Amino acid sequence: MSELSVNHLLGIKYISEADIELIFETADHFKEVINRSIKKVPSLRDITIANLFFENSTRTRLSFELAEKRLSADVINFSAASSSLKKGETLIDTVNNILSMKVDMVVMRHPNPGAGVFLAKHINASIINAGDGAHEHPTQALLDCYSIRERLGDVAGKKVVIVGDILHSRVALSNIFALQKLGAEIKVCGPKTLLPKYIGEIGVGVEPDLRAALEWCDVANMLRVQNERMDISYFPTTREYTQQFGVNKKLLDSLNKEIVVMHPGPINRGVEITSDVADSKQSIILDQVQNGVAIRMAVLYLLASKIKHNED
Repeated sequence: MSELSVNHLLGIKYISEADIELIFETADHFKEVINRSIKKVPSLRDITIANLFFENSTRTRLSFELAEKRLSADVINFSAASSSLKKGETLIDTVNNILSMKVDMVVMRHPNPGAGVFLAKHINASIINAGDGAHEHPTQALLDCYSIRERLGDVAGKKVVIVGDILHSRVALSNIFALQKLGAEIKVCGPKTLLPKYIGEIGVGVEPDLRAALEWCDVANMLRVQNERMDISYFPTTREYTQQFGVNKKLLDSLNKEIVVMHPGPINRGVEITSDVADSKQSIILDQVQNGVAIRMAVLYLLASKIKHNED
């Protein structure tokens, strides 16, 4: 059986196209499992997984928890808000305490970019990055690309525009890396103040005009404006943002072709997309949610297989 080239999932930039394809094939299998009447498999019965969330998360945390339970793993949930971190305990102390409970894998979300890489060097467990600051969010990118492949048959050769707050988005960066590895063409669209300076250097086009971007693309991935990461104002008002970069049904229907609309969530309905777009047949937002569980099951399963292999 083929296996992943890595022992951790720290970011899309550290994995190969072959790794991504293996994750997708494994997710295909698990997608069948979660659509059966009995949704559990005993694959990770002897694996203990700690979910460490140092930043708030609802969807990603629930998706990982569900994936872990579907695989029959033992799960420990840790929320930093109610932990000794408030008392000054360091990241390594926290994790070492959790590892002394004999944890095999750690799923971690952390506000600092590179936290997962730091941890992987210091502790003996498999690390999955569930988002580190505005840096990477690899499982989101995998489920996004998987959802495109499911709807359009392939990712290679497809034109994908990422619209919105690229600057503060870990989803955007991971998506760009994954889409490039799978052979898609990428453009970004959004207020100039929300586009990072390096964007041209990583082989991504910039299209300032939303209509032109939508006419060009096969898929529009709509990102929300991350107000919680902004210490200054990057555009005049939400209303002006919506007028320039929001997608409504009228705009969608006026295009010369039918495009696929996606969104990593949570959606600010009426800001980046209207409800009638989010709930339309062109939207694959709910598919993304379901695929998130299958993709996370695949990643957990493949990394656990490496743990077992290394033990043997």
